[in-house]
Amino acid sequence: MADKNYYDILGISKDASDKDISHAYRHLSKKYHPDINKEPGAEAKFKEITEAYEVLSDKQKRANYDQYGSADGPQGFGGGSGGGGFGGGANYSDFSDIFSDLFGGGGRRQRQDPTAPRRGEDLQYRMDLTFDEAIFGRKTTIKYHRQAVCPDCHGTGAKPGTHPETCPDCHGSGVVMRTVNTPMGQMQTQAPCPKCHGTGKIIKDKCPKCGGTGKIEEEHQVEVNVPAGIEDGQQMRLQGQGNAGENGGPYGDLYIIFRVAPSKDFRRDGSTIYYNKTISFTDAALGNEIDVKTVYGNGKLKIPAGTQTGTIFKLRGKGAPKLHSDSKGDELVKVTVDTPKKLNADQKLALRAFAEASGDKSQENKGFFEKLKAKLK
Repeated sequence: MADKNYYDILGISKDASDKDISHAYRHLSKKYHPDINKEPGAEAKFKEITEAYEVLSDKQKRANYDQYGSADGPQGFGGGSGGGGFGGGANYSDFSDIFSDLFGGGGRRQRQDPTAPRRGEDLQYRMDLTFDEAIFGRKTTIKYHRQAVCPDCHGTGAKPGTHPETCPDCHGSGVVMRTVNTPMGQMQTQAPCPKCHGTGKIIKDKCPKCGGTGKIEEEHQVEVNVPAGIEDGQQMRLQGQGNAGENGGPYGDLYIIFRVAPSKDFRRDGSTIYYNKTISFTDAALGNEIDVKTVYGNGKLKIPAGTQTGTIFKLRGKGAPKLHSDSKGDELVKVTVDTPKKLNADQKLALRAFAEASGDKSQENKGFFEKLKAKLK
């Protein structure tokens, strides 16, 4: 459009070559792509850059723009076709390649731009937790090795003060066409460029720190806040803590896989905690308030008279925290009545008196203790 200076937008002069235009567009599109740059105004800037590139990369549109101030020529001042949106003409393949390589965009494309930014690989880290650490959470710092952008060359692979050059054989495409003679005639095939090994660029002076790869191996550390209530086998994603990307692309992510050790006292299923408690047969018969273990310390449990083995009681709010919530689950206590195997004289006398008061005379033919034990089951 007449009120826009496309040369200023791309940061180039009016006599810039096609190569200069392409280089400027690639650099700026990587910097302001809205899926990489989350700052306010990045998306609008990216559209403006794309609009300028669409016009200046097309010889006819550029000639019209230079003469009339509009890519449409003297008949209109509507700017280049596409108007800065996400459409595009024949020269829009650079953006298509960048979008497809970065974000898995579908659709067909004839080639992949080897210089487009690509996201780094994701990494995994296994963190071992005790049962209590999984319940209450913890803050810790972990260390692991990853590929990072070389601090000397900033990922270019070139010696500081120098820059990679566009491969003269493939002209930056990363591929070359080969003609093969077949019984059906000559056929052309596409193959990775042998000179640049498919990268589209030549590094004459390699960075001594990274050897021209643009990356270094580093021991990286990051602070991890393990949330309360995490379970065995669950994972946490830490964005941007994986390996470095290619051509200025973002870092990958780190996935932490949790392994939780079992408890000698409790069993857990989600936010519910299970606990087995052995009680005396007098407590079971007469009832009592007893102490039971919980993950938060000792708790109180009322045992009603006549409680049978296998009865399950619920302690509300004594289970594990629910992940990313302020609420907690419950603890289920399963009681087992402990019937002593041996009785002293006083105990036997007391039980016989109990049996007589109950009208139970069967202990003469069958041991009263066995009879009582059967009743309590």
